Amino acid sequence: MSTSSISPRWLFWIPTLIWASTWHVILFQLDSPVPVLNSVAWRFALASIMLFAIARWRGERLMLPHSAHWLALATGIVQYCGNYWGVYEAERHIPSGLVAVLFCLMVFGNALSGSLFFGQQVTRRFLLASSGAVLGVVLIFWPEIAATGERPTAALGLALGLGAVLAACAGNVLTLTLTRRSLPLVPVLAWSMGYGSLFVMGLSLLTGAGLHFDFSPRYLGSLLYLAVFGSVTAFVLFFRLAQLEGAARAALTGVVIPVIALAVSALLEGWQPTVLAVAGMALCLACVYIATRPAHAPART
Repeated sequence: MSTSSISPRWLFWIPTLIWASTWHVILFQLDSPVPVLNSVAWRFALASIMLFAIARWRGERLMLPHSAHWLALATGIVQYCGNYWGVYEAERHIPSGLVAVLFCLMVFGNALSGSLFFGQQVTRRFLLASSGAVLGVVLIFWPEIAATGERPTAALGLALGLGAVLAACAGNVLTLTLTRRSLPLVPVLAWSMGYGSLFVMGLSLLTGAGLHFDFSPRYLGSLLYLAVFGSVTAFVLFFRLAQLEGAARAALTGVVIPVIALAVSALLEGWQPTVLAVAGMALCLACVYIATRPAHAPART
């Protein structure tokens, strides 16, 4: 999988479109008898195997230095366990729309971590436009957000959602730290996802969820899609974008994803957009366009 010839524009839009579609595909997993932790484990185990195969086919060295394995293990735990498990658990207590808004905040978390750890500065225009895009997402999901207070465990859901966002930001920092050691991206992701899947399997056993699988075409098809496209393709392109353009700009994918996901929902699930939602979508897309416009002088975000 060569990404050197893909422009930053497509490095942004391909994972965005893929992850927006996974919102719908994940429903096939949730409708199965397989526990959530198991589905997450199988997804990243399969993705890890495919990434190792791709790295081998490309002639890349599969082994990492001993110290890098500890970082890969930490990445697997926070990015591919804490992040995904936190999202699923948060949605048991708060509306999915609020979870989407929380993940929009990752653009600011990545901007801060990029500045602290990698010296990647962001412009005022980028921060203002990103704030407008997040506001657009808030408008889209405002009815759900307004009803959050009626849920007795909303505070727990918010804590879990914020924890998932922090885990995602930490995972981004760890992955980029590994690649900045001149380690190739694909083997780094392969080891990280492999460690993450093993950790989730252990967690499944410890919590009594066990290890289960569903051989139905619906489950197998969704698992294959989430592994091949939602994990292998999307993460490789996302982190390649983060390497080229900075973690903050890459995180704008999380702002656009809810907009596209709702468009998919309108086509496949009968979602009816409101005037407020349409206005929020327009504001979000306009602000993302402004945030991603090239500056007059070279600037990295």
